[in-house]
Amino acid sequence: MAAKRAQMMEETRAKLIASARRAFAEKGYAGTSMDDLTADVGLTRGALYHNFGDKRGLLAAVVEQVDGEMAAAAMAHAERRGGSDWEKLLAEGTAYIEAAMDPEIRRIVLLDGPAVLGDPSQWPSQNKCLAATMRSLKSLADQGAIKPVAIEAAARLLNGAALNAALWVAASDAPDQVLKDAVAAFEQLASGFLIDANVG
Repeated sequence: MAAKRAQMMEETRAKLIASARRAFAEKGYAGTSMDDLTADVGLTRGALYHNFGDKRGLLAAVVEQVDGEMAAAAMAHAERRGGSDWEKLLAEGTAYIEAAMDPEIRRIVLLDGPAVLGDPSQWPSQNKCLAATMRSLKSLADQGAIKPVAIEAAARLLNGAALNAALWVAASDAPDQVLKDAVAAFEQLASGFLIDANVG
C-alpha cells in the first residue's frame, strides 16, 4: 500500500513538472496561472501545493530538471567530441554556453529561474556541476596539465564564467554575436589555467 501511494505521488509530481515545463517554456513563469498548471493534467491546486508548496516551488523543480539535462547534454557533447581531458572540459563549458540558444532553456533556466529563484550558483543542479568540474580539474592537476591552483577556486571561476556567459547570451538582443564573443572569451580565459596554453 505504501509503495503504491509513493508511486502515485511520484506520478503526480512528474505530471505537474511536465505540465509546468510546457507552460513555463511557452508563456513564461509570470504568464502561467496555477490553473494552467493543474488543468492541463487533470489535477487540483491541492496536488500542486502538497507536492511543491507553491508555483515557485514547482518552478524550482522544473529548473533543476532542465538545468540537469543541460549539464548532462554538455558533458555528453564533450565525450562525443573526444580529445584530451582539457579539451573535453573546455567543450563541456562551451556547450553549456551554447545551450542558451535553446528557447526552453533560455526562458526557464536563464531568464525566469534567476528572476524568481535568485542566484543560480546556489541551485542544487549548479552544485552538481561544480563537483563535476572539481573532479575534472583534480584529474588535470594530477596529470600536471594545469598550473598549481586551488581546485575549488578554479572550478567556481570556470563554472561561473560559463554560467554568466549563458545568462548574457539569453538576455541579449543579438544572441548569435554574443554567443560567438562569449565562447571565444571563455576559451581564452580558461586557457590561463594550462601549463602550456598552446597545448589543448
